[in-house]
Parts: sequence; C-alpha cells; structure tokens
Amino acid sequence: MGGDDSDEHLAARFCQSEDADAFGKLVARHRDAVFRIALSVMGPGYAGEAEEIAQEVFLRVHASLQNFRGKAKFGSWLYRIAFNQALNVKARTRYKAPHLPYETLAERPALEGNPVESALDRRRNQAIAEAIAGLPEVYQSAVRLHYWLGHTSAEIATLLGVPENSVKSYLRRARIALRATLESKGFCDE
Repeated sequence: MGGDDSDEHLAARFCQSEDADAFGKLVARHRDAVFRIALSVMGPGYAGEAEEIAQEVFLRVHASLQNFRGKAKFGSWLYRIAFNQALNVKARTRYKAPHLPYETLAERPALEGNPVESALDRRRNQAIAEAIAGLPEVYQSAVRLHYWLGHTSAEIATLLGVPENSVKSYLRRARIALRATLESKGFCDE
C-alpha cells in the first residue's frame, strides 16, 4: 500500500482537492474494520447500531479529515474515532434492549430435550453476557473481537490502536475476571 495508494496519500488527496474517489477508497478499505470495532463495543444483538456507528464515523471523518495530522497511521486515527463513537453510543443506549429482527425470532428452534438443561444453558449464557458486560470497555472489545469475531491478537492490536502485548494482557485479565465472576455465580467446576 505504498506510494499513491497509501491511506495517508489518499487522505491528502481528498484534503487538497476533495477527491471523492480517494475518500471512497478509504471507506472501502476500512469500512469492515470500523464496523467490527463498533460491534465489539456494542456487543451481540447490536449489529444495526454498529452499522449506524460506522456510517456516522465516516461522516465525521469526511467532515474533519483536515484535522488528520499524520502523527499516527490513518487507520489508527480512524479506529480510535470509531471506538470512541461506539462508546458514546453505548452510553446513550445502555438500557435499550438489543434489536432482534423478526426473522431471528421466527427461526429460533422450539425447546427440545430436557427443559431443565435448557434453562441452565440460558442461565449460564446470561451469566456470561453479564460478566462480559462488567469488564472494562477495552477488555469487552478485545474479548468480543477475539472469541466472537475470531480476530488474532495482532489484528485486535491494530483495531484498538494498542501494542499486541497489551491485547494479550487484556485477554488474560478478562479471562481471570470472567472466571472469578462465573465461579462466584456457581458456573465453574474448579
């Protein structure tokens, strides 16, 4: 991505001549990552909100790209904006139930098997979700990006704008905290 196709060059091209093609390339290159960051902050069930956050991030970047000074990589700057925007939206929607489309509810299988086991599974899943929600925001994002969305530590480091060793530390600390929380609720054997 060097030369005329680098993020920094595309950003400069857009700032100098409002080249829509240059901005379009930046959006195409980073839209999936911005969405994943937003989704990692918002959590499962908030894909619609994460999509709106991604759109808002690119609208903000379009309006303020002249403020990009090049002290960090463009991607790092953009991903920090996405993370912060997602945190702001999450704070405003904290008490809102996740949106589930009708199709999801209609496709949900009827309870089969042992109703006690099903109830225990739901209780355990709820306890895990609550335990994750109790983690610091950056730990929540790291956990969701790694375990839910399947990103490596290196990819998460890029998305969160932190060193890879920090991501490994976040994941380790999150696992310790989750285990302690789940043990206190009676869900861990050891």
